Amino acid sequence: MRQMRTQNAADTLRRHQGVLLELLEEFDRICRKYSIRYQLFAGSALGAVRHAGIIPWDDDLDVVMLRPDYLRFLELAPGDLDGNRYFLQIEHSSHWPMCFSKLRKNGTACIERYIPRDPATHCGIYMDIFPCDNLADSPLTAGVQFVLSKLVIARALDSRGYDTDSKAKQAAMAISRALSVRWFSRLVQRQWDGGSGRVHTFFGASSAFRKSVFPREWLEESVLLPFGGGQYPVSAHYDALLTRLYGDYRTPPGEQERRCKVHGEIVDLEHSYEDYWDFRQIMQITERTRSIR
Repeated sequence: MRQMRTQNAADTLRRHQGVLLELLEEFDRICRKYSIRYQLFAGSALGAVRHAGIIPWDDDLDVVMLRPDYLRFLELAPGDLDGNRYFLQIEHSSHWPMCFSKLRKNGTACIERYIPRDPATHCGIYMDIFPCDNLADSPLTAGVQFVLSKLVIARALDSRGYDTDSKAKQAAMAISRALSVRWFSRLVQRQWDGGSGRVHTFFGASSAFRKSVFPREWLEESVLLPFGGGQYPVSAHYDALLTRLYGDYRTPPGEQERRCKVHGEIVDLEHSYEDYWDFRQIMQITERTRSIR
C-alpha cells in the first residue's frame, strides 16, 4: 500500500481529485437543500478562475462559509450525510481539536506529514470547510483578534501532534499550553458583531493578517463558475480576492511552490487510514507542507 503514492503518482492524484469532486458535490447538495451559503476559497477559487476546476497539481479542496452558515451546516449535515460513505469531522470535537471542519471519505487514506497523538482521528481523503468571522472595525482590536487566533490555533495543532521546524510556531504551541484559549476563540469570532465592515479567515490556512482579511461583501456576494464538470459559487469579487491572496494569480507557480502544496504523504483510495497506524508511528518527515499564501 505504501508504494501507491510514488509508483502511480499521476494516476493517484487524478483519482484523488475525483474523490474531492465527489465530496464537493455532496457538500453542495446539502447546502442547496437548506439554502446555506458558501464559496470555493483559496486554491479552489483560484482553480475555478484559472483552470475551471481543481488546480492540476493540487490535492485538496477549500470552501469558506460565514460563521452563521457554517454553524447551520454543522448542525444539519450530520442528519443528511450517508454515514457509510462520508464523515463530517466537526471542529473542536472528539478526536479533532482544530478550529475548522472537514468532510472526509470513509474507507480511504490521506496521511499528512505529522505523527498524530490520537489513533482515533479520521484521516480519510478530505475537503476543508473554513469559517469566516467578524473583524472588529477598530484596528487595535482587529490586531488583538489576529494574535489571539494564533494562540488558539497553536493549542489545536499541539493537541493534534503537529510537527514543525518553525521556531515561532514551536514557541506559540509552548505558550498556548499554559493558557485557557476557549475565551480567546470567542473574541476572535466576535459573533455579536455581524455589522462590521470586514471579515476574517484567521482560522483558515493563511499565516498573514492581510491575506486573511476581506471586505464583508467579498464573502457575501457570489457568482457561479465552472468547476470540474459542475458550477459552484465563488466570490463575485474573485479578481480582488485572489490578487490579495496570491498577487499575480494568473501566472502558475514554479515547481518548488507546487511541491510545497502537497498535503498527502500517503494517499490510498482503496484502504482505510486505519491500516496505516503502525507505519505512521515510524514515518520519517523530510519535507513539510507549507502555505504559499
